[in-house]
Amino acid sequence: MRLTALAICGAAFLAGAAAAQTYQFNSFEVQGNTRIETASILANLGVAPGEVITAGQLNDGFQRLQASGLFETVEIVPQGSRLVVIVTEYPTVNRISIEGNNRLSDEDLQTIIGSQVRRVYDPRQAERDAAAITDAYAQSGRLAATVQPKIIRRSENRVDLIFEVAEGRVSEIERVSFVGNRAFSDRRLRRVLETKQAGIFRALIRADTFVGDRVALDTQLLRDFYLSRGYADVQVLSATPELVPTRDAYFLTFRIQEGQQFRFGRVAAMSNLPEINVAEYQSEIRVDPGDIFTPQALERTIERLELLATRQGLTFIRVRPEIRRNDADLSLDIDFVIEKGERRFVERIDIEGNATTLDRVIRRQFDTVEGDPFNPREIEAAARRIRALGYFSEAEVTAREGTAPEQVIVDVDVEEQPTGALGFGANYSVESGVGVSFSFSETNFLGRGQTLNFAVDTGSENSNSALTFIEPYFLNRDLAASVSVFYRETSRDSLTFDTRSAGARFGLEFPAGEYSRLGVFYGITQDKLDARDSTDLSPILLADEGEATTSFVGYSWTYNTIGTGLDLTRGYRLRFGQQFAGVGGDEEFIKTTMLAAAQRTIRNDEIVLNATFEAGAVNTLDDDASRQSTRFFNSQSIIRGFESGGIGPRDLNFSDAALGGNYFAAARFEAQFPLGFIPEEYGIAAATFLDAGSVWGLDDTSATGPIPVDDDFYLNSAVGIGLLWDTAIGPLRFNFTRAIRKRDFDREQTFDLTIETRF
Repeated sequence: MRLTALAICGAAFLAGAAAAQTYQFNSFEVQGNTRIETASILANLGVAPGEVITAGQLNDGFQRLQASGLFETVEIVPQGSRLVVIVTEYPTVNRISIEGNNRLSDEDLQTIIGSQVRRVYDPRQAERDAAAITDAYAQSGRLAATVQPKIIRRSENRVDLIFEVAEGRVSEIERVSFVGNRAFSDRRLRRVLETKQAGIFRALIRADTFVGDRVALDTQLLRDFYLSRGYADVQVLSATPELVPTRDAYFLTFRIQEGQQFRFGRVAAMSNLPEINVAEYQSEIRVDPGDIFTPQALERTIERLELLATRQGLTFIRVRPEIRRNDADLSLDIDFVIEKGERRFVERIDIEGNATTLDRVIRRQFDTVEGDPFNPREIEAAARRIRALGYFSEAEVTAREGTAPEQVIVDVDVEEQPTGALGFGANYSVESGVGVSFSFSETNFLGRGQTLNFAVDTGSENSNSALTFIEPYFLNRDLAASVSVFYRETSRDSLTFDTRSAGARFGLEFPAGEYSRLGVFYGITQDKLDARDSTDLSPILLADEGEATTSFVGYSWTYNTIGTGLDLTRGYRLRFGQQFAGVGGDEEFIKTTMLAAAQRTIRNDEIVLNATFEAGAVNTLDDDASRQSTRFFNSQSIIRGFESGGIGPRDLNFSDAALGGNYFAAARFEAQFPLGFIPEEYGIAAATFLDAGSVWGLDDTSATGPIPVDDDFYLNSAVGIGLLWDTAIGPLRFNFTRAIRKRDFDREQTFDLTIETRF
């Protein structure tokens, strides 16, 4: 906007002020307007004919015309009783274009621009648009980006609005460091953060881009990490990003005050309420003196006690923890005081923001319904369950006063995010070779909270396809119903037979405890074995040639606290299941599998120790022998260091064919640890492992040839090292193994590489 008009007007005001303090105009003349009506201009000026006004009032009208954003210049010339208003209108926008942008598309940037074609050009709006584009680049890590709005004059008072963009370099996190951390190393704390340091693979590691909002999240993640490990007094004092002079990199420093690690001291339930049996509530407390103190353990104990009160039909019972510090031994004594809470009821639950997800999918995360007693802790637990669904990028659950003081309205505000994925990819393993894959998954199918998965994998020697559908809330209860169908084929050059399997499975699964689930299922499969050369196939396998249908029912029980229990530094996983075949079909057997695994972190979470014991058995119920499709074969999930089918019973009379066994047992021990010379942001870790196990036992080994089949128990074992790389294109694992106990006919596999890529 030109300032000469203001100067002219100011001179006129000074001259008028010297002669008189007031003005009175009987007529008005507006010059220079073509689009804006004269009446609109005079209305903005705010001066009526015959009205006596002061110089200040006339100046106010002048300022209003300038502030309207419609005029490039405004001049007011008093001529006695006549006022002349001279304006130069802003041009209209003929075209808007963005130049110099490569990282962000025109389509993305146009959505944040407020200026519009065929509207009046407003330089202030153009400056705001330039700032918005600059902010968009800052969010993508390019803080050095600059945007300059320019206009090109066209005929008929039109202009082309051009935003010239200089993108600059990405502002990366060159270094993330910590001050004040004694218990955990910088390397360990960096693994907690969403932000990563830049490195040689910075093109693949997008998290090394500096985003201001991510720093606040990292601060909370650091605090949660310490709290979950007993550091009750931890404070993240500051998170300071320091921009280097070139504006293309940041040094990010977190100042931490760790405090001391606390453990639970005396833990007791207390109450003065006559209806409360304190002994019953004491037995519900799962933490013991000496356990690491964590807010999660405290909250879960409170939830467990309040749930017990609900089961006993007691309403408005609240549990209030009283904590006493013992700095001498770094323990916290906890009294869980059980008392009557405020009498308040849930009036209603209002849900907003869910355009696709049905209301009932969100409502079923609440154990509370309209009319129930209001429990703030239950509402917060429901909020956590809603966020854990993975359907929403934002989910806020708040409570406010209802239509009466004793009523509470619960507001749920969500922002949906994509829940489906379509993948085309490639995979590779030493055993199966190169393959291609296609997959589709949707975890919120039709907004009903259902899961639909479809996958096809093809390789040089096998192909697999599967379709699975899960309804997690069958019959409006916490009961997951699933249906899956599959089709598999194998045709390995190393074998003298091909296999084909197809089947379906129907299951129900429900919680059986805080960390356990129980499932029941029915399945039916059809298996076919085709011999390419029956003269070179073991009679044990030849007996299985042709098709067989297996119809079975079964159950499985799992218990898992790894990553979900009260102590995140250790956890356990147990699994036990059985199949009972003979509900129709051609086979009659009982197949039992079991697993026990433990995980623990040591050296301040730097090293992860895993131990797994697994076993299985097939027991036939008739006089027939078990089939090849039912028996156990070694795989990398049983013991490493040997090929699939590389251990176990074998008929050496016929091409050294693997027969599988009716029994297997395995023990696997592994330690994972970081490589000190490789920055942790690359996601590379190492592992050492020891595996031992056996596959053994057949029902009938007679008439196989001059060399008897060896189906005895033999403990195979192998040691190895692994390289684990969590890349942006998929997880990779390199295993280098050496068998330390094997038989002559066992088949080793000294190297294994697995990779899966989605694009």
